Amino acid sequence: MVITGLGVISPLGLESGEFWANLVAGRSGIAPLESLPVAGLRYRRGGEVRGFLPRREWLALATGRCSLYLLAAGAEAWAGSGLGAGGERVGVVVASNFGDVELVEDRLGGRETPPANPQPTVYSLQPIISPAATLAGLNQQTLADALSRLLGARGPSLALSLSCSSGGAAIAEAFDLIRAGRADVMVAGGADALSLFAWSGLSALRAMTSEEMRPFDRRRSGTLFSEGAGVLVLEDFEHARRRGARMRAEMLGYGSSNNVHHMAAPPPGGRGLEKAMRAALEQGGLAPEAVDHINAHGTATPGNDATETAAIKAVFGAHARDIAICSIKAATGHTMGAAGAIEAIAAILTLEEGLVPPTLNYGEPDPACDLDYTPNEARRRTLQTALSNSSGIGGNNVAVLFRRFAR
Repeated sequence: MVITGLGVISPLGLESGEFWANLVAGRSGIAPLESLPVAGLRYRRGGEVRGFLPRREWLALATGRCSLYLLAAGAEAWAGSGLGAGGERVGVVVASNFGDVELVEDRLGGRETPPANPQPTVYSLQPIISPAATLAGLNQQTLADALSRLLGARGPSLALSLSCSSGGAAIAEAFDLIRAGRADVMVAGGADALSLFAWSGLSALRAMTSEEMRPFDRRRSGTLFSEGAGVLVLEDFEHARRRGARMRAEMLGYGSSNNVHHMAAPPPGGRGLEKAMRAALEQGGLAPEAVDHINAHGTATPGNDATETAAIKAVFGAHARDIAICSIKAATGHTMGAAGAIEAIAAILTLEEGLVPPTLNYGEPDPACDLDYTPNEARRRTLQTALSNSSGIGGNNVAVLFRRFAR
């Protein structure tokens, strides 16, 4: 199975090329929040999508920022695939944590004061949003419906919500549907938008930091949340070959698991993520020594980074020290339900370019995190295979496995 299209909307850029250029240059999209009234809250920094203006055809299908980000990333991925038209054998799987919940929040009076820098894509539309459209903001299937309609995709249409492993889970489900013969092409990804509802709930988890995000650093004290969307076009190899498609990467397999441990805390040793990575390697038919790169979940929380490191060591043994690892979250912020998809795209671009993105703000090694995390500067490497890890509240884990396409 191959990847033939990629699309990104993120705090680092409004399309995949801009996102990648800023990522490998070591830039960060984290800044004081302007679209939320967070003046009285403890945490006031995160990653916002800035300068985004939707196309008219997208606004005919959706009004919430999450949906519009998804449609923008989906349109880029679809255009890049060169497919041109949807059809009966084209499907959609999308994922989100919160969907368009800000539509409900605004209509029900959740926003007491207007934001300092309102997003024109949403706030100027509020007077024309109907109660039915507002209620649809609570139904995440509307995201899949909107993307299916945009692309003319009349095959399977699904919406998932598995917390911060959602984007990876959408890619995995799309992979299975093509392998099962249910579709020739699947458009898969995740999206989320910041809202006061989401920010308040995430603040209550006490997983955020008032400082910089420092993945795998001894001083790490928490994550910072952000918004965006990532979409991939997965395609049956023979279908792509017959039409002469540009094949960006092969997807070899995935693994998934649940920790069955705690709603938010990872289990000792990272055994759930270990199981997911082992399952991805088994499905892909690869020995652990064949993996060159891991785009880590790397949330910069004390628990996650230590247990993810332990899981990598358990799977890869001595080879773990030869793997080029990175966490891009200090650059993008934690994009919630979009994270697994955006980070999978980063892993594919890493394979294409032979350039590993940096883990920003790394300065003090931690004895519990003693692998190669590509600190602070991008690095050239000869790469063939990559894993992208995701974990989420509730204990869900997903690892997706890609190989550089041999042209």
